Amino acid sequence: QLQLVESGGGLVQPGGSLRLSCAASGFTLDTYAMGWFRQAPGKEREGLSCITNTDGSTYYADSVKGRFTISRDVAKNTIYLQMNSLEPEDTAVYYCAAVHCSLYVGPFNRLNYWGQGTQVTVSS
Repeated sequence: QLQLVESGGGLVQPGGSLRLSCAASGFTLDTYAMGWFRQAPGKEREGLSCITNTDGSTYYADSVKGRFTISRDVAKNTIYLQMNSLEPEDTAVYYCAAVHCSLYVGPFNRLNYWGQGTQVTVSS
């Protein structure tokens, strides 16, 4: 059974860092590209980053480029999102998903499945 469990969110001050984790079960990371999304209150869900399952190529939205880094650990069947230089505008619920990863326009949810998400709040 497919399951994605996000963790690592929390409250952090502006300029701080967090590392989000997404543990996958029911499939292996070499099957699908994986991506991170976020949804802030009153806003649409935004595709932030994705990593291909073939060669590990990555995509970043302009809003996070240079600050966020996506990675994967195939042995642990887990993907990560290292978030640095966090800003109040990064406050949102963050989700991972199995995706189609376009290196030009970003991730699209491939399986129409979302985990429960993890809340990130950036505030002083």
